[in-house]
Amino acid sequence: MSPFTEAQTEEPSSGLRPLKRNSEKKYLSHSLRLNNNSITDLVDLQKTINHFLAEPSLLAWLDLSFNKITHIDPVLCELGNLRVLYLHGNSIFNLSEVNRLGVLPHLHTITLHGNVIESNKGYRNSVIFALPRLKRMDFSVVTSQERVMANIWHQSNNHGKSTRESLQ
Repeated sequence: MSPFTEAQTEEPSSGLRPLKRNSEKKYLSHSLRLNNNSITDLVDLQKTINHFLAEPSLLAWLDLSFNKITHIDPVLCELGNLRVLYLHGNSIFNLSEVNRLGVLPHLHTITLHGNVIESNKGYRNSVIFALPRLKRMDFSVVTSQERVMANIWHQSNNHGKSTRESLQ
């Protein structure tokens, strides 16, 4: 049984406010917290979102932090209204997979610290360049100066690659 299947049998913990439900017992919420589980992949993510939320297409805030996720699955790119995505404290190791999230038109906040990719040279510049609409990354504001530096960093790295490729 996958962690998502298990999650569907659990009753979500209520926070300070009671959780509102519709007549089908689905939650009237635009956020979903699936943090601190043993999720390794996102294969059944859409099924889980559909199970819990009355309006799954309006999901705006998704917390997948502190799991065992190793890849940024393309299923995340189908969440067209996603604005906030927490992926910190996982095991994501391929920095280029962040580029996939560039198709999300409203994504303005992401957390990726505590993943293997954080140790990559140019980690922050790479993410800021890949996600140009970001306002916050790893719980800190993305400044206009960082955006400029990310563009310069990207141009210098791509120029170096094309020069190296032409020399071979």
